[in-house]
Amino acid sequence: MAAASTPARVELEIGGMTCASCAARIEKRLNRLDGVEASVNYATEKASVSVPAGLGLQALIDEVVKTGYTAALPAPPAAEAATDAADPELTSLRHRLIGSIVLTTPVILLAMIPALQFTYWQWASLALAAPVVVWGAWPFHRAAWINLRHGAATMDTLISLGVSAAFLWSLYALFLGHAGMPGMTHAFEWSVTPSDGAGDIYLEVAAGVTTFVLAGRYFEQRSKRRAGAALRALLEIGAKDVAVLRPTGDEVRVPIADLLVGDEFVVRPGEKIATDGVVASGTSAVDASMVTGESVPVEVAPGDGVVGATVNVGGHLVVRATRVGDDTQLAQMARLVEEAQSGKAQVQRLADRISGIFVPIVLLIALATLVGWLLTGASASMAFTAAVAVLIIACPCALGLATPTALLVGTGRGAQLGILIKGPEVLESTRTIDTVVLDKTGTVTTGRMTLIDVVLPGGDAVTAAAAAGARAELLRLAGALEHASEHPIAQAIARGADDETGPLPSAESFQNVPGKGVSGIVEGHAVIVGRESLLSDWALAVPAKLAAAKASAEARGRTAVLAAWDGEVRGLFIVADQVKPTSAEAVAQLRALGLTPVLLTGDNAAAARAIADEVGIERVIAEVLPEDKVAVISELQSEGRVVAMVGDGVNDAAALAQADLGLAMGTGTDAAIEASDITLVRGDLRSAADAIRLSRATLGTIKVNLFWAFAYNVAALPLAALGLLNPMIAGAAMAFSSVFVVGNSLRLRRFRSHSGGRPDPSRTKAPAAAEAIPAS
Repeated sequence: MAAASTPARVELEIGGMTCASCAARIEKRLNRLDGVEASVNYATEKASVSVPAGLGLQALIDEVVKTGYTAALPAPPAAEAATDAADPELTSLRHRLIGSIVLTTPVILLAMIPALQFTYWQWASLALAAPVVVWGAWPFHRAAWINLRHGAATMDTLISLGVSAAFLWSLYALFLGHAGMPGMTHAFEWSVTPSDGAGDIYLEVAAGVTTFVLAGRYFEQRSKRRAGAALRALLEIGAKDVAVLRPTGDEVRVPIADLLVGDEFVVRPGEKIATDGVVASGTSAVDASMVTGESVPVEVAPGDGVVGATVNVGGHLVVRATRVGDDTQLAQMARLVEEAQSGKAQVQRLADRISGIFVPIVLLIALATLVGWLLTGASASMAFTAAVAVLIIACPCALGLATPTALLVGTGRGAQLGILIKGPEVLESTRTIDTVVLDKTGTVTTGRMTLIDVVLPGGDAVTAAAAAGARAELLRLAGALEHASEHPIAQAIARGADDETGPLPSAESFQNVPGKGVSGIVEGHAVIVGRESLLSDWALAVPAKLAAAKASAEARGRTAVLAAWDGEVRGLFIVADQVKPTSAEAVAQLRALGLTPVLLTGDNAAAARAIADEVGIERVIAEVLPEDKVAVISELQSEGRVVAMVGDGVNDAAALAQADLGLAMGTGTDAAIEASDITLVRGDLRSAADAIRLSRATLGTIKVNLFWAFAYNVAALPLAALGLLNPMIAGAAMAFSSVFVVGNSLRLRRFRSHSGGRPDPSRTKAPAAAEAIPAS
């Protein structure tokens, strides 16, 4: 590939890595190239490389090959999914493991139970153990040889040396010592005991260690695949083909890759929506649970946005494509998850550095153990056994897997719940957060004006039937007039009227009076809807009851709109941006996490205070201009607070970037999402609490994994060097440590959302596809 076409950031699939020290070697080698910044992840088996202009991809691949590994550009998602079912590495490991178990079991039983040791049992053990040591352990021997050629040592070096030493010593004892004599017996010991080395064989150690390590690697490999299953599932849930509607009216089914922006396509009940788009015709309910985690379908109608990979569960839809390919929300979600999984937290970089120097240190400790025991007068057999135990027990696999497996599972589970974590450093931010700033509009509230009350001027003498009739007429006439206006308040009244009375009549002679209201003729009545100043222009006086209701509503930060016709004031509409039904519960969940919520808004103090009281927030910062939001975050930080910010608008982007942790609602704008650290695909504030809980749970899992990995090596190495561990037990313990770390990480798959995946009832429409996830 030409250098000029090399992208600034590339990803390579790395083959042949067997432990964290392998990843550290490749990373170190790539970073030696001028201008290159590389991060190699052992768990995902990928390298993320920043490449300067003028350096081709082939140069990177060649450098990896020189290190003794393979490198290639990642396969497209479709091809990757096709090869997932039959992983050749996993299949090979499984075959070697099954064969080794069958052959090793009798070898271990013969060595451990003297009663089974028939005449010439040792030679039968040799016949059974030899295929295990040569064929079963071949991946370790091959990797050790490649590393040796490149002047390096890894986990495979330790395993190959330990297994080979145990096997060769057994051959020496059998052929040149007296271990091959008829009737030879020996009992299995958990620890090392002094003896005449020429009479001891370690075939059970050679075969047992091979089998245990193969088992550990097989389960590790399988668990890594399970850990990445959420991302693979995300890539696979999209539609594979689509029925495109041609200008002639014909439907043509084409592969999803051939769909273009602007194409209209048909979605029948039960089918997946092929890509992000806008409903051109038809009404239906859409199940978005696979993408957003919301379990209840949302209603869509012409003009509403829909997201690719969601399922049409109701009527017949025609959708116009607005985003295709890598620009869709699904593709962007997958990219965010993959970037998070391939990154490294600070704790992982420390573990990688330790793993990189660990193997040479272990080789020195093993040599020192051998020499030390010999100098104390111990037999060569005892010294050799202790040294082999050191080699086998010390493999740094668990260290290398501690962080990336937890990241794989945590970010994958987050994607399933509609929580996209941008990188591992985000996890480390969540543990220190003590204050969460909530933008009001669109975050705590619905972000859309809603008709919440209708007040009539009638007195106590008015019957219920008359009041109902007056209310219906007020809604019908005023709603018809407001329907002709595009003002958000007018639209709120029109929607409320339409929902309560049904189809509205049409308005004639419509006039808009800027800043005051509207007027027109509806069913022969001269109707006026607007502020009190507009009614004053028409010499209309507001009745005392309506005036009191208007003053009360405005004191609570709500908007009051008067309606009149035929020379008389007929009623009052109260409109407000409603609190989402889940916001109070969300605030309670944030408090339970030890966070202090702060409401931030540009609205007046009275409106902000009313909203804050409704959801249980004590501190309110109101009447803040969009450009001043950053200053508010900075001021809170200067007070010593570690601040998280939740927002969804363009005016929140800078504040999200300034905050120590930025959380953007996925129903918000691209700018806000791009500036955030965590994207919440659902428009439900409870998912902010879920995101922080999941991040903390993932970080906690990483800490437990690292503690186990460090503690295991620190405790086990001295035991092995002091001759207190049989090498076979050491091999089993080493394999178990890796399996434990991966198994502990997989527990994150059971993480449950406290919102239960329930949708926000205030959202009766699907999120606009064009406002879901930013296009690259």
